[in-house]
Amino acid sequence: MKSKILALLGSALLSGTAMAGGYQVNLASQRQIGMGHTGTGLLTGTSSIFFNPGAMSFMDSRGAVTIGGSGIISKIAYSAPESGAITARTDNPTGTPFQVYAVYGINEKLKAGLGVYTPFGSTVQWGNEWSGRYALNQLKLQAIYIQPTVSYAITDKLGVGIGLNYVVGNVNLQRSVPVQSQDGTEGGIELDGSTESAWGFNAGVYFQATEKLSIGVNYRSKVDLRVENGDVMFSNIPAAARGNFPDGTSFNAELPMPSTLSLGLGFKPSERLTLAADVSYVGWDAYEKLRFDFSQNVGGSSFSEAGRNYENTFIYRIGAEYMVADGLALRGGAYLDKTPVQDGYLTPETPDADSRGLSVGLGYNVSDNISLDASFLYINKKERTDASNLSGGIAGTYKSIAYIPGIGLNFKF
Repeated sequence: MKSKILALLGSALLSGTAMAGGYQVNLASQRQIGMGHTGTGLLTGTSSIFFNPGAMSFMDSRGAVTIGGSGIISKIAYSAPESGAITARTDNPTGTPFQVYAVYGINEKLKAGLGVYTPFGSTVQWGNEWSGRYALNQLKLQAIYIQPTVSYAITDKLGVGIGLNYVVGNVNLQRSVPVQSQDGTEGGIELDGSTESAWGFNAGVYFQATEKLSIGVNYRSKVDLRVENGDVMFSNIPAAARGNFPDGTSFNAELPMPSTLSLGLGFKPSERLTLAADVSYVGWDAYEKLRFDFSQNVGGSSFSEAGRNYENTFIYRIGAEYMVADGLALRGGAYLDKTPVQDGYLTPETPDADSRGLSVGLGYNVSDNISLDASFLYINKKERTDASNLSGGIAGTYKSIAYIPGIGLNFKF
């Protein structure tokens, strides 16, 4: 029983960060969110730092800065096996991912930029009374990417770019333990740790094939974050069980974040209308298993290990922008994000399923140098039931939705 609990503990830590959801929703630009988060085959302005560094070299302003953020309002409902009724819901606080981009034109062909964004970060909060509390009560995580970038226009139609990703993060996990103190209070475990800094890269090629058609290819590398000497804290452990939960324990764990290869098209059938489509291939097969090492034996073992066996997946995105009037743009988009989680590997911190996203947005030019973008994204995951639990998860049916408004400010000079 204790080894199973340890496996669940490690599962929550690693898969929560690796997927930044079960609801992994990249929120890299308010304009692009409004267009279904397309952008690989478009000149997206400063957010080309994220979507395709090769396009950044074609920015027409000497320099530009963008500041934006979103609010993630998410809910997960759980039904116990064969109950037919919802028996638990998450009470997640609003997440606040952000993005900051700055680009400076060294000359007409060469641009330099810096991006700071949070593609992984959320909180899942089930509380300490639901039936799966021995697997998870609460998970908080965040990863911050800092990306210096350069881009060069080889010709007036072809640009290349590359950025280095410096990544740091932190994680906090809490769960109940099936023991009680003398006053009847249930025991608990909390893990808290910051990741060591890690490096990756983001590279892209942008090609303006014709006046109306543009093509882009982008590759973001896998990043392995590692927690070293994270704190393991126990509460309400009875004296008879303290030998299995020793104070002063620390943990090490590795948190893989997968690579993404994207192909994008942009098409302008008229001066006012822009259409876009992206396909991304996400390398989730890097996440085959997890290992969770303790500095002292916990539950009679110095480590826990469980299979993940994630599968590589595709994300399909479409989007459009229409200039209703000079300085006013309306946007819309949709996407399908296929889950990498196989049957039998569903866990309560990332009860993942195929995601359907619908988005709308608008842009408004306040002046020649200042503009505003607003977006709204709705995510609906398919209801999913898992009973086999090859990963030691919690059997039952899960349903997830999210509402994500956002706003951004752009300034060019």
